[in-house]
Amino acid sequence: MKPAGGRLLLPLLLAAVLTGTRAHPVPRATRLPSDAKKCHLARFKSLAPQELKAFRNASDAIEKWLLEKDVKCSSRLFPRAWDLKQLQVQERPKALQAELALTLEVLENLTDSALGPILDQRLHTLRHIQSQLQTCTQSQPTAEPGSPSGRLSLWLHRLQEAQEKETPGCLVDSVTSNFVRLLMGDLKCVARGDQCT
Repeated sequence: MKPAGGRLLLPLLLAAVLTGTRAHPVPRATRLPSDAKKCHLARFKSLAPQELKAFRNASDAIEKWLLEKDVKCSSRLFPRAWDLKQLQVQERPKALQAELALTLEVLENLTDSALGPILDQRLHTLRHIQSQLQTCTQSQPTAEPGSPSGRLSLWLHRLQEAQEKETPGCLVDSVTSNFVRLLMGDLKCVARGDQCT
């Protein structure tokens, strides 16, 4: 059964983005060393071939697992039209953060021990990307809060709605089918900043 706290993570993140809420400064006692807070997102402009292969292998293993469970889904959460280039540059990290949050929450709730060995390292990589993305967005100059564009609001709403309406199996199917686009498309685009056009 999915932990109650897990269901709150994504809605809280989406609510913060949609309302333009900014995080309060971290208390001094819990601040990280300055060298641990540097933004290293540029390293994700390209991933090592072996890393991409590992994610493809994980996706294949999960697809096989879903077939064995006879999971059938009529639609995908991330359609072909999902392209971060359609968003304003400053909105792209918010969309990627929500995408990563959902992916992690869904995969962390998989309880089949057979998938553990192939998923553990992939989850570690995704958490690292999420951490770097958070560090980079926090290190950017603070801008005046504003309302997100209609397209971003629609995408974020779709992610939240899917979490509430889709079956667990179809959520797993959607996020694993989105691995390559997340890593080769969305992450790369955010890492390139305004050069992604």
